[in-house]
Amino acid sequence: MHPKPRSIVFDLFGDCLRYTGGAARLQTLTELLVAFDVPEATTRVVMSRLRKEGWFATEKDGRSTVYRLTDRSWRLLDDGRQRIFERHRDPWDRHWRMVIYDVPESDRSARDRVRKKLRWWGFGPLAPSTWISPHDRLNEVAAALSEEPTARLDLLTCHSAGPAADLDMAARCWDLDGLHAALLRKRDAYRARLARYRSSPPKGREALVERLELVHDYRMLPFEDPDLPVELVPAGWVGREVHEMFLDAHERLRAEAEAYCTLAAREQSLERPR
Repeated sequence: MHPKPRSIVFDLFGDCLRYTGGAARLQTLTELLVAFDVPEATTRVVMSRLRKEGWFATEKDGRSTVYRLTDRSWRLLDDGRQRIFERHRDPWDRHWRMVIYDVPESDRSARDRVRKKLRWWGFGPLAPSTWISPHDRLNEVAAALSEEPTARLDLLTCHSAGPAADLDMAARCWDLDGLHAALLRKRDAYRARLARYRSSPPKGREALVERLELVHDYRMLPFEDPDLPVELVPAGWVGREVHEMFLDAHERLRAEAEAYCTLAAREQSLERPR
């Protein structure tokens, strides 16, 4: 089952079209989304809505409409790239970053958005309005929550009483047993993918579809996996192994997927005919 058309558009730009200028003709987008069984009429509706929401700007090039990423979209894609493709490698400094927020009871939707953004950046709830992370992402959180005018934030750096307290805090903030079980299932699925890619490498359209479905599957993980340092996870943790398998699968599909994307864009060149 393919992702929703809206998600496909962002994944196309995030994984391919951003590297060719961040713009595409509507005809190019409709052709690319056909690979995911999205009708042309649906693509037109989706792109119109995304433009109205401020994710894209449009311009005319002859009779064609060109969709360009806005600054807001570039920030979204940059943040997504960081959380999906990067993992912390340096030793943990044993400091916790803490966010204490206050949102009026009357603005429940804002409170839900704050929690979602904190979870995306790898923070977990130590208490109802107190979230922590072992990684220094306070600047990213401050930028993300600047769009929530009703939210008041206190951003702190602190440390616990020692390793035992650190382990206890991690266990209270995240369901580590449930997360590890999910990672084991994903490891098995990615092993099967990689075996298939080695024996019969996908080509052209199939490679593009496989690559974007892989990204769509993996990009949901940061909401659950805070990328904890080894000091805070049980022995045998497979999070890093799963991440390396994802990167391996993603890279194996790169050449064919990008070639298909480039060909579609070339056929609908942004240059005016001379």
